[in-house]
Amino acid sequence: MTALLEARGLGRRYLGGDGRPIDVLTGCELSVSRGEFVAVTGASGTGKSTLLQILGTLDRPTAGTVSLDGVDFATCPPAALATLRNRKIGFVFQFHHLLREFSALENVMLPQLIGGVAPADAERRAAELLGAVGLAARLTHRPAKLSGGEQQRVAVARALVNSPVLLLADEPSGNLDAANAEHLHGLFAELSRRFQAAVVVVTHNRSLAERADRVLTLEEGRLVPEAREQVEAS
Repeated sequence: MTALLEARGLGRRYLGGDGRPIDVLTGCELSVSRGEFVAVTGASGTGKSTLLQILGTLDRPTAGTVSLDGVDFATCPPAALATLRNRKIGFVFQFHHLLREFSALENVMLPQLIGGVAPADAERRAAELLGAVGLAARLTHRPAKLSGGEQQRVAVARALVNSPVLLLADEPSGNLDAANAEHLHGLFAELSRRFQAAVVVVTHNRSLAERADRVLTLEEGRLVPEAREQVEAS
């Protein structure tokens, strides 16, 4: 299967407070295909969020390359990277960051309206996605009237509204109770196949990792495949 997302030899170095270099990523490799759901686990502070930021063009590596749908990030000037990010990458974070004064429908419509989509078309697409995440009956509710799990599902719909080829999520269920977390975990597995997006989720949650097609652990700056038997036994 042809990879949609390719990361080769990724390195990321920072300078510590004492001026000494700190290598967070060292020769990190990742390949993800359309419709594939990959979970990235690892101890806190190992660089999982840094990896996600590089994959999402929010940070640049100090070594190695990343390409998405045949486009090498290193060849793109900032404006082109911003366009690629807006059109081809969706983000879901631990905190949903919804606009409180807007309804669920309006929150999901917003990225399309900013991109110049006609309001009627944006509304139709937003309603379709909210239905896909189980919120067809909650379109007009503002975030304060939605549960934490419902708000996070709105955030997922918003991330999908521009039909991204890559969906990145950083601890998406970290702020949810067990029941809402389980609902969200199933949703990621379903959406990766339904929308044929490559999905990369950083998580400490073993239940979410078990839903993935593959689990990779970030250790000493590199991604190490985790055996399915090990995931299920954790």
